[in-house]
Amino acid sequence: MQKNLLQLYPEPGQRSTVDGLYLAHRVHTLGTPEAPFVYANFLSSLDGRIALEDASQSTTYIPKHLTTASDFRLFMELHAQSDCLITHGGYMRALNEGRLGNILQIRDKDLAEWRCKNGLKPHPAVVIASSSLDFPMHDSLHDHDQAVYIATGRNADPDRIRYWRDLGYTILIAGEQRMVHGAPLIHQLSGLGYKSVYLIAGPQILDTVVREKQLSRFYLTTTHQLMGGKDFRTLLTGSTLGPEGNLTLEALYYEPDSPPGSGQFFMQFGLERSKQIGNTAGVVK
Repeated sequence: MQKNLLQLYPEPGQRSTVDGLYLAHRVHTLGTPEAPFVYANFLSSLDGRIALEDASQSTTYIPKHLTTASDFRLFMELHAQSDCLITHGGYMRALNEGRLGNILQIRDKDLAEWRCKNGLKPHPAVVIASSSLDFPMHDSLHDHDQAVYIATGRNADPDRIRYWRDLGYTILIAGEQRMVHGAPLIHQLSGLGYKSVYLIAGPQILDTVVREKQLSRFYLTTTHQLMGGKDFRTLLTGSTLGPEGNLTLEALYYEPDSPPGSGQFFMQFGLERSKQIGNTAGVVK
């Protein structure tokens, strides 16, 4: 296998392959039920676009030329190390409409075997964060016998809470209004015994998890492309961050030949987490 990654930090000059790069981080061993290890992974262009918006259809999409096989492989290596995923209602709607692919399960044989050898269940549990509670449930979650939780705020529509509860889903109350907040959500997952929590939701969830000091590690792939476009999504959505937005570079890799005609960086950052996990939360069975 060709070693096409060049390490630039912390030990410059070493070469490695994409396959196994993030598995070697052993993320699944870094957390405990008392202090889950919470990590996120995003893909961005040089000008900060993670997705573009189609205003005519009120939808967002990821341009195909932004994505690469290497980035997706590393995304799934992080997926393979989680015992719980956090996604959101917008993704569930896009999945149902065929606008996004299914990333709720492990499908690569080697990653499935890796989970088995490392004592993890075949597929992680899934938390769906939603303020509206208006999304379809995907059949694959039931087909793969995954634990599914729905997270929302205390002031969410009681009829929608009742709807999901009557279908047998556990509702996690993780915020005082309608929006899900990072600290109470991670507190809930801690109480459920999860140790490695992978954030695959969008900018709003990332914003609250960072702002409330619940993120342990941040992975970022930056392709060497200027995307442009007037309507776009970027990493965060909220007001200006202070010290809680400070990150420390832990690793930097360079892939020179992907995407074609440019290249990309794979970066790993550490964050200082709060020692206190918020307790404004509740469970509705």
